[in-house]
Amino acid sequence: MATPLQIRIKKSADGRTSLSCTRADGTTTWQRQQGSQAAFFPRHDLTHYAVENALGLESGFFPLVACGWDLTDFGTPWPRGPLPLAANVSEMIVSFFDRERASGELGTAADLNEVVRSYCVQHGIGAPTFDDSDVARVRQARGALFQRWDALSSGEALELSFEQK
Repeated sequence: MATPLQIRIKKSADGRTSLSCTRADGTTTWQRQQGSQAAFFPRHDLTHYAVENALGLESGFFPLVACGWDLTDFGTPWPRGPLPLAANVSEMIVSFFDRERASGELGTAADLNEVVRSYCVQHGIGAPTFDDSDVARVRQARGALFQRWDALSSGEALELSFEQK
């Protein structure tokens, strides 16, 4: 079994945050966020972790990082090209849960399935389906991660391992 991807999200005293990921081969990628990005991205990245783990997704943000993508590959000018279609499914799911967090309104498994199905039909790929227990599992995992993040003091980091599926 390969060594899991080691993830570290750190809170800085000045309000900045940083994300670093160390792959099984020992290579590392990292980035620092400040301002509104420092407020948004740790929870967004933790949502990716919860979604990709709880749903066993083989493609998504952390699986791509584990396979060699650098954090700078995820955005303009997209040095590796656009995200693979299957990884965008993960993005659709994470966006669903980010919208819940922002609005305070919980969606249903049917709502999630519609978001995913719409994207998949538009791009000609098979759509996974999720049930209420899947949605509850993601919310529970994400909630536990958010509690751990919120409990950190400045200068501390949340460390996680991501097993490639």
